Amino acid sequence: MKTSKILWAIALMVAFGTKAKAQTINWTKDGTGYYQNVGGEIVSITLPKNERKTIISRDLLSINNGAGTLSVRSFQLSDDGTKALLYTNTKKVWRYDTRGDYWIADIANNTIKQIGKDKPASSLMFAKFSPDASKVAYVSGHNIYVEDLATGTNKALTNDGSARMINGTFDWAYEEEFNCRDGFRWSPDGKSIAYWQIDARKIRNFLMINNTDSIYSYNIPVEYPKVGQDPSACKVGVVDIANGQTKWLAVPGSQVQNYIPRMDWVPNTNNIILQQLNREQNISTVFLANTTANTITEIYKETDKAWIDAIDKFHWINNNKEFVLLTEKDNWAHLYRINIENKKVTLITNSNFDVMDLELIDEANNLVYFSASPNNATQKYLYKTKLDGKGKLEQVTPSVLPGTHSYAISPTGAFAFHSYQSATVRPVNEWMNFKTNNPLTMAGSITSQIGSQAAVKNKVEFFKVTTEDGIELDGWMKKPDHFDVTKKYPVVFYVYGEPASATALDVYGAGMNRLYDGDMAKDGYIYISMDNRGAPVPKGKAWRKAIYKNIGLLNIRDQAMAAKKLLATYSFMDKDRVAVHGWSGGGSSTLNLLFQYPDIYKTGISIAPVANQLTYDNIYQERYMGTPFPNTDAYVAGSPVTHAKNLKGNLLLIHGTGDDNVHYQNAEMLINELIKNKKVFQLMSYPNRSHSINEGTGTREHLSLIFTKFLKENCPPGGR
Repeated sequence: MKTSKILWAIALMVAFGTKAKAQTINWTKDGTGYYQNVGGEIVSITLPKNERKTIISRDLLSINNGAGTLSVRSFQLSDDGTKALLYTNTKKVWRYDTRGDYWIADIANNTIKQIGKDKPASSLMFAKFSPDASKVAYVSGHNIYVEDLATGTNKALTNDGSARMINGTFDWAYEEEFNCRDGFRWSPDGKSIAYWQIDARKIRNFLMINNTDSIYSYNIPVEYPKVGQDPSACKVGVVDIANGQTKWLAVPGSQVQNYIPRMDWVPNTNNIILQQLNREQNISTVFLANTTANTITEIYKETDKAWIDAIDKFHWINNNKEFVLLTEKDNWAHLYRINIENKKVTLITNSNFDVMDLELIDEANNLVYFSASPNNATQKYLYKTKLDGKGKLEQVTPSVLPGTHSYAISPTGAFAFHSYQSATVRPVNEWMNFKTNNPLTMAGSITSQIGSQAAVKNKVEFFKVTTEDGIELDGWMKKPDHFDVTKKYPVVFYVYGEPASATALDVYGAGMNRLYDGDMAKDGYIYISMDNRGAPVPKGKAWRKAIYKNIGLLNIRDQAMAAKKLLATYSFMDKDRVAVHGWSGGGSSTLNLLFQYPDIYKTGISIAPVANQLTYDNIYQERYMGTPFPNTDAYVAGSPVTHAKNLKGNLLLIHGTGDDNVHYQNAEMLINELIKNKKVFQLMSYPNRSHSINEGTGTREHLSLIFTKFLKENCPPGGR
């Protein structure tokens, strides 16, 4: 199911422009405390008394005789706690800063030294200790290296790496659509490394152009497989640390027409487990490879009429003979036990509602904890049940706190970091004794923090609306301050509409528009967002998969019919002042709503939209639309360029010319269609800005200003 921790965080980012991420805690091995970077030094904090101990001091992080101090981006400790691997001087690779420099801090001897210092600055990726912490492996220049910490010598384990032959990490499409970045794994015995190799030599470059940083323009090539184009070839190898020789796993099927989004070692064995997805991503096969015997066996297979998601993680139980899998195979997102020896499949969560995330397996007590929300798809709570599948499902989160709850639970289940928010409660956190489900201190509890927050005067209202097609949508509505039911107010809809995210969530930020320069409620707008079929919310597989091969049609009709129903129901909504806006997939939905239902939507602001589905990357678009073979009819029917001729209202199109995700060619293709059909519109291009349009001085402020000016001019605020 797409409401994983990562995608729930993405949903918040898409909806509200925040940099929300799932909370991660660097727990100590025994689960009684955690490590944290505080004030430029690494400390351990022991629970429940919050006793603090410095592990790596500021003095140790001062290098070059005090001339510089390492700014630690992240860190990891060896299993025995005697060494720390520090990540610094980081640089972006596409979305995230996944390359930089690494240093080893010897905690026992209070010394520090750089690893890979013969490599270019900020070029190391995903460095990690061997199981015995005697070595560190990392990627640089698309090759994998291993460095002996005692001698300081390093050697290449692969030698064929290049911009297109990628060892130990991934190409653009795998990173963007499968969340694949770290592409190698130490074996449990530390004698070998399993790694992905991506062969992108046949993938064509998409050429972006830079017109501003030189008096002569130049191209920015991006290796990018578009819809209908073959993906990069992918295989998994196991390299012997001693001799540097790689043996390739004999994974059945084409290396080009199949993906391998997940791979790992089975703990304490020489076996590798991996997931293979076919090109259409509707057949998922889990293989077990024995690296000693060089054999591979199919242990689990699943098919779907629509698509199957990449496995989040393999969670091992029963002495590593079984793993727990979250799958939608029975029409709900449920947890199953998969036995890798006899292939037995056991249902754990037997219920007619979705599991959203697996939070903790407490095997000693035969329990599994997971997130779910059976009665309200906009919210999220913690539940538990018996790991053997024979228990009732019990809600752990107190029901007196309606909204969205997240938990980071210690590996032993002793403590947890509990986060809570809702449309009316700012995000608050508490440390809790997970065994008793009580906060460590009442002073720091969520209850006490909520009590100190100022009351919200104009609350967001959640509602359900049933369309003339019999489809019920969840939504929220923020009415104007000093609302007068006898007046008519302009209505602004915020939309996303595609399977990658949801917008109508009960989280802080619902009802706010961070693109608006000012306060929409104060200025007199009604602000609404709804989640159509296809949105990754806990409403069952049928709801989520209904959008298959229907992006740009089904989601658009759901939104439009819901808007039509609201406008007909509430006399205070002004049918002549109706606007819609969205970004990325929401930008595409904005265009389609404006073009396909011009009698409902009078004004639209579309940011970074996919105007032509045939221009987007193959992994995402083919997952939800099927491969464009033998024809592209569904792609054409759902693309905004197809319907541009129907524009009647006011359109502001915004796009960054340096967008490597949704290419600026989408804007130009749409512009051509609008010109051909003599449609007047406004365009704002941001030179060399990426998909997030946040680079450069003043960019986000300017975007806010132009968004607000256009909205006010074409959909004037205030009651009438």
